[in-house]
Amino acid sequence: MSEGVVRIAMWSGPRNISTALMRSFENRPDTTVVDEPLYAVYLAATGADHPMREEVLNSQPTDWRVVADALTGPVPDGQRVVYQKHMTHHLLPDIAREWTAQLKNAFLIRAPEDVLLSYAQVRGQASLEDIGVPQQRELFEREADRLGHAPPVIDSYDVLANPRGVLSALCAALDIPFFEQMLSWPAGKRASDGVWAPAWYAAVESSTGFSAPRAPAQLDDLPDSLKRIAVQARGDYEHLAGFKIGA
Repeated sequence: MSEGVVRIAMWSGPRNISTALMRSFENRPDTTVVDEPLYAVYLAATGADHPMREEVLNSQPTDWRVVADALTGPVPDGQRVVYQKHMTHHLLPDIAREWTAQLKNAFLIRAPEDVLLSYAQVRGQASLEDIGVPQQRELFEREADRLGHAPPVIDSYDVLANPRGVLSALCAALDIPFFEQMLSWPAGKRASDGVWAPAWYAAVESSTGFSAPRAPAQLDDLPDSLKRIAVQARGDYEHLAGFKIGA
């Protein structure tokens, strides 16, 4: 690895504030960001029919080994911090995990009811694997075993309610300085955004900071077809929430 470089892997499920958090880190003066580098690997392996599927497949490597080498290799623009925005469901079972030990792994969680309510509005149906909560816990447990202590966990609701406090705690846990620039950013598109941005990033492109949190969704707010998934995900979410920082 490049001397002195901090590689942060933020592992999240979909329909979280993961892109806003990427904006926050990208607004630091010392950071470059990588947007969902395993997305094409996931699409190629699963055949999932996502918006802009062909564009994604043509924009990224579909061999996870090539991706892992890039994520742990030289930093192209000489920045000190590399922030990688990852979706946990992209880390398929047949992808080796050993390379993640070269990263500072952190976890962005969100209550499954909120995830599923948002997911249903955009994609309709979902499975437990689609929202990435079991995979998130599996990777968290692996990292905790490796470190001998819990890696950083932050909850999206807490970030929105107290961005300065939670991000300050996160930066401290990652051994990097906190910058006030992380609390706001210019509206608009980014060259660093994945090619799928037109299908997913309209809200964040118009944002200039973290918005106030909405009232948490309740189980009864979900269609019946998604309630079972929320119940299945609840245990893993609550386990991870027991380690969250900055709340």
